[in-house]
Amino acid sequence: MNTKEFVKGFYKEKQNFLTEYLSENPESEVGHLIKSLNLTDQQSDVMKKIMDGTLTDIFYTILLGLDGCASIGGTQELYDLKDENGNQLSGEIEGYAYEYFHESD
Repeated sequence: MNTKEFVKGFYKEKQNFLTEYLSENPESEVGHLIKSLNLTDQQSDVMKKIMDGTLTDIFYTILLGLDGCASIGGTQELYDLKDENGNQLSGEIEGYAYEYFHESD
């Protein structure tokens, strides 16, 4: 795995959460709660924007925190992140995270 694939995995997870939460037949508790609101189409569009923005903020901040570009719980430092084969993943996360989370949407 390389850094770009690592970040892309986070982006895919974000998209999967968004799809599940807003699904017609959700399996998660969050999805059921959203569905129980019986939102109009306009309200559903707003909910999608809220959820998309929230998930982007969360995943992006975690990735930048791992790369030492943002704090995690008030502590900011670069973590030595490697895959199981010893490939270095940290140090390049910020650029790929911006690409996926702010240029792909």
